[in-house]
Amino acid sequence: MNNSNIQFDKTPFLASINNELNDFNLFGIERKENVLNIAKNLIIKPTDEIKPPIVAIKINDGVLGTLGNFSMITGKAKSRKSFFLNLLATSLITNNNTNTIFTNELPNSKRKVLFFDTEQGSYHVQLALHRICKLSGVCNPSNLIVVGLRSKKPSERLEIIEQMIYDTENLGYVFIDGIKDLLTSINDEEQATMIASKLLKWTEDLNIHISVVLHQNKSDTNARGHIGTELINKAETVLSISRETNNKDVSVMIPEQCRNKEPEPIAFEIVDGLPKVIESYTFNTSSKERYNITKLPIEQINSILDFVYSNNDSFTYTELTNQIVVAFSNMLSKTIGTNKAKEFITECKNQKYLVQPKERGKYFFNKEVIKVFIK
Repeated sequence: MNNSNIQFDKTPFLASINNELNDFNLFGIERKENVLNIAKNLIIKPTDEIKPPIVAIKINDGVLGTLGNFSMITGKAKSRKSFFLNLLATSLITNNNTNTIFTNELPNSKRKVLFFDTEQGSYHVQLALHRICKLSGVCNPSNLIVVGLRSKKPSERLEIIEQMIYDTENLGYVFIDGIKDLLTSINDEEQATMIASKLLKWTEDLNIHISVVLHQNKSDTNARGHIGTELINKAETVLSISRETNNKDVSVMIPEQCRNKEPEPIAFEIVDGLPKVIESYTFNTSSKERYNITKLPIEQINSILDFVYSNNDSFTYTELTNQIVVAFSNMLSKTIGTNKAKEFITECKNQKYLVQPKERGKYFFNKEVIKVFIK
């Protein structure tokens, strides 16, 4: 057989070679140069003049949020988180600051507010809008856009929010009431990282502030799922809303985590269907202290766990709970109950200071992880 007369089409082969060369350029030399050019613009020098971010809204004299950042509001179901958002939105759409509690500091060029509700049907979303209108005294606010997203899929909600954020002129503030509804699973690490990255990008790209709402676990006061842990680590401010233990008609806002001056706690009630701040409210001491269990300095957490694990390398959940109670008494001279000890264990597990290799198995102290955070 004479192979010299065989003909073949070289086009697919040449196309394949060209594609490989393009891939090499994209992920090789050209990409390296592009990444380095981007990195140069991200370098922060001690001689740079970087102005502090513009405050968007204050509570009393403390800062709730600044432009270029996002905040998170947590609470149990029916703790009146949405009513608290009504108070915030009312302050943000009015130009005067006669309210002595909330102060709107949005620049005149950023007075537009977007409000996304992912949980309620259209009727109840409109009820919330009517509350804002009544509180503000404006029957149809031109600088407020309210969107109900309950009927959409998580991916569709995310796309709508992103498009409207980038398409809205003079935007200064965004509410997302139900951030978990932008994911298919609250414990999916990849999705949680994606949502946190989106919030960081949106706020920085457009120099806006975003407040998101996330439910707390039923068993403790931690924000739900991996998304809760991820957002707490990235948020500028974390606030919690809860009912007062001795008066269920009163809800309280407690600052959990703040990078700026911490707002004072406030209390509010519902009067004629509208939220109303209770000025000069005497807070129940326990309502202020019940959250401190998860806000201890890392050095104190390390001391407690060192004490607990000084004579044993692992404990069952019940054993560990009892040991935590003893450790708080010995190390901090503080008496706590088993519920507080369980909250402490949950927080340490979320932060990976404690690990439980097997479900329902024993707990181990992850010393290497906690050492990273100790100065």
